[in-house]
Amino acid sequence: MSSRRRRKTPTRPTTRRTSANGRDFWGTNDTDESVDDITPSDDPATMITSLGPPPLPGHETAAQHYFDAVYEKAAALAVALAAANGVLSTDDPDDEPRA
Repeated sequence: MSSRRRRKTPTRPTTRRTSANGRDFWGTNDTDESVDDITPSDDPATMITSLGPPPLPGHETAAQHYFDAVYEKAAALAVALAAANGVLSTDDPDDEPRA
């Protein structure tokens, strides 16, 4: 048997990509947009559970338990992020940031 001949790949001109600096990626600080305060949800899984049980025959209960745990964790992280950025809505006037 003879070995297969390898085709030569056509040579293409190499183009170098210029790396974008971080300022272009994240945007500028020149925005004057105000952000509404974020109020945590009492039940973060409300919208998803309105779609019905997970389509996993025989495992709906266990799957729903794990999905709820994921929704709770995501909601907790969102609340922590909002609090870190000072946009978390609180009912206690003592918690309001001082100017």
